[in-house]
Amino acid sequence: MHTAPLIPVILSGGTGTRLWPVSRESQPKPFMSMPDGQTLLRKTYTRALEISPSETPLTVTNREYLFASRDELALVAPTLEGKYLLEPEGRNTAGAITLAALHLQATVGDHAVMLVLPADHLILNTATFKTAVVKAHELAQQGYLVTFGIEPQHPETGFGYIKKGAPLELGFEAAQFIEKPSVATATLFVRDGQHLWNAGMFCMQVSTFLSEMEQHAHDVLNACAACLVNPQECALPKAQGLELRKADYEHVPSISIDHALMERSKRVAVVPSDMGWTDIGSWSAVRQIAIADAQGNASTTDSVFVNCTNTYVHGDGRLVATVGTNNLIIVDTPDALLVCDLALVQEVREIVRQLKVRQHPAYKLHQTVARPWGTYKVLNEGPLYKVKRIEVKPGASLSLQMHQHRNEHWIVVSGVAEVTNGERVFLLQANESTYIPAKHKHRLTNLGQETLIIIEVQSGAYLGEDDILRFEDIYGRTHTS
Repeated sequence: MHTAPLIPVILSGGTGTRLWPVSRESQPKPFMSMPDGQTLLRKTYTRALEISPSETPLTVTNREYLFASRDELALVAPTLEGKYLLEPEGRNTAGAITLAALHLQATVGDHAVMLVLPADHLILNTATFKTAVVKAHELAQQGYLVTFGIEPQHPETGFGYIKKGAPLELGFEAAQFIEKPSVATATLFVRDGQHLWNAGMFCMQVSTFLSEMEQHAHDVLNACAACLVNPQECALPKAQGLELRKADYEHVPSISIDHALMERSKRVAVVPSDMGWTDIGSWSAVRQIAIADAQGNASTTDSVFVNCTNTYVHGDGRLVATVGTNNLIIVDTPDALLVCDLALVQEVREIVRQLKVRQHPAYKLHQTVARPWGTYKVLNEGPLYKVKRIEVKPGASLSLQMHQHRNEHWIVVSGVAEVTNGERVFLLQANESTYIPAKHKHRLTNLGQETLIIIEVQSGAYLGEDDILRFEDIYGRTHTS
């Protein structure tokens, strides 16, 4: 049999509310660093390229995450030009995978095989994973929709399960999908040896997938096809893709691929594997991969444990000391602190819900906020002022923009800035400054080879990040963020 190309499809759209305060809406869990310093997305790109080195991964993600995704891919493959499908909002996995299949049908052909990989999974045994993918690739070319089943290590109520059906040469037919079970049911599943954790990864030939979607979820298929009739092309350095229009995308049903297709189709197979898989969905999952001491304590920062057991500290460089704690999760970031009972980690999402209701910025933004051109960090703020530290990458430029309500004062700390201020364009060096009144067009550019650092002092009655009117932008942003 001629081997069909195996194209990794990376799903990178979840917000990871249970991993707050590290995971936030503007920088969700795929960009969360593991103990080795690598993000989950970077690890996913690495796995994808090791398995299919001749094929460029297709990433389905939110428009907001394009530049961060591009930067993560560049750390793995510096010369590779990434391919992206950009969603205006998350609509669950059925729409994302269907869009990828339709795009690959148009650009590669019906014979292409998709290897669908969520960007927030951790796989410790990559050799075993590769073996499972080889089996799945073969089954996909035989006309199966293939999913991966993980041999359960303990009763887990946070995962879905797959019941093994009739044996196949390279796996099993999938007899049943079971949603998150009770503890008693999960215990029976572990004992009977017939149930596997549903890893949420798939291997499917484009033609088979689209045929099954037409039969079982034609509403999703038709809505996704409409999105690809007139998308906006996105062409940036090392990033090529399609940006889907919100007016079209809002008609795509928000449903998981399991509910839309896998639970309905009769052509589903499962490949069992013990690949060291973990769905990094909560702080308890992060804690499990950390190296603990004899008392079960673990930390990612400088820590002191006194008479503590089963305490996990996730820090950002600051010393964290604990006394007499037991079964606690402590997550310390520059602007938010989480203290949580280990048994209640699923309820962290309620914090995010309440922050959204209050419109508190901590649900969305970190103190240090990433932008395509670099970062900014809020150092201090009050009712009528805000002070930021801005870093601009070499060769990068902020948009030509205007603010309606705030004035800005820029002071260069390090590097040389090219400044547009109204009708003037001039250079600023260290210890030099400029004042930008409200309603003046302005831009900041780093033409040098080193990071440009400036201090920005804002003043005015309204200092929100949405007070931006863009006129020109090398990053193709058409909204106010």
